[in-house]
Amino acid sequence: MADFDFDAVVVGAGAVGLATGYALTRRGLAVAVLEKEAAIGQGVSSRNSEVAHGGLYYPTGSLKARLCVQGRRALYAFCDAHHVDYDRCGKLVVATSPEEVGRLGPILEQARTNDVEGMEELTAAQALAMEPQLHCYGALLSPQSGVFDSHGYMLALEGEIQAGGGAVVTSTPFEGATPLEGGGFSVRAGGAEAATLTCRYLVTAPGLFAQDAAASIEGFPAAEIPKAFYGKGIYFRLAGKAPFSRLIYPPPIHGALGTHYRRDLGGQAVFGPNLFWVDALDYSVDPAARADFTAYIRKFWPAVPEEALTPDYAGIRPKLHGPDDPQPDFRIDDASMHGLAGLVALFGIESPGLTSSLALGEEVAARLGL
Repeated sequence: MADFDFDAVVVGAGAVGLATGYALTRRGLAVAVLEKEAAIGQGVSSRNSEVAHGGLYYPTGSLKARLCVQGRRALYAFCDAHHVDYDRCGKLVVATSPEEVGRLGPILEQARTNDVEGMEELTAAQALAMEPQLHCYGALLSPQSGVFDSHGYMLALEGEIQAGGGAVVTSTPFEGATPLEGGGFSVRAGGAEAATLTCRYLVTAPGLFAQDAAASIEGFPAAEIPKAFYGKGIYFRLAGKAPFSRLIYPPPIHGALGTHYRRDLGGQAVFGPNLFWVDALDYSVDPAARADFTAYIRKFWPAVPEEALTPDYAGIRPKLHGPDDPQPDFRIDDASMHGLAGLVALFGIESPGLTSSLALGEEVAARLGL
């Protein structure tokens, strides 16, 4: 591949773009990861819950089910090898009303179908013995769930790419690409010093801008670009002592896992995200949402002091469905879908994309025949 500037170019230096760059680097390729922001991981990857998901809920045979479990196993091993901080604290999925108890059995069955290790069904008394401040009518325990330092993780991925002779280039927006005769791509990268570079393989993983990136590639069929939707969620932080040591999740809501609790690696309690639909990238947090958050949290923590909840941050997820549509799978579009050899375009990489990132990188490499 001496005729190309790089063996592969990856668009987007979030968790998935960096994990893809890492997977390609491990196969001996010279990789350039392009990022329009001034630092890595500034988009979806830094505005989430930093949860390592067990893989409980996703439909049998889906990419999300397979890649979440594979990715989570690989993630803990990667964090161990690279001294990235994490807490495999476990998660309780709690029934907050008698009506919700019946939802736990199907979740447990799906989790076991998905090969999630160590799942247990708990009585209310067993759950309260673990978390005395909890209110519930029954629960599931997922011991493999946890929280981790997502930025430390991304820095370790960046280091691996650079150690393998690759480059992670920030402040360099992807402007478009043109397929070359005989294979490969000419890639236009902007920024202060606009440049053109060539590569054999091209991967687009820019999160919220996946549709824009695909539309800027010459020959990418417009009909194959899915419509983008933005799902926003906000978080509130608790002043004072964290009430639980494990993750606490009510059963999922339509289109998301719902407002949950985590104790972050600094020991603070964080609640969120909720889910509402927006048309623009607005990361403001409305303090007036505190009353609704408090009411929701009271279902599993009746003692929550409303005045101790403070607005924290917001995240926006790249969704491929609207409010009333079923939630689709990840989209990993290779040449069999769009007809451009050597290109993989990722769409709708929302939760559990962070947990799945290492497995997503491996899947992309496989789709490229590597």
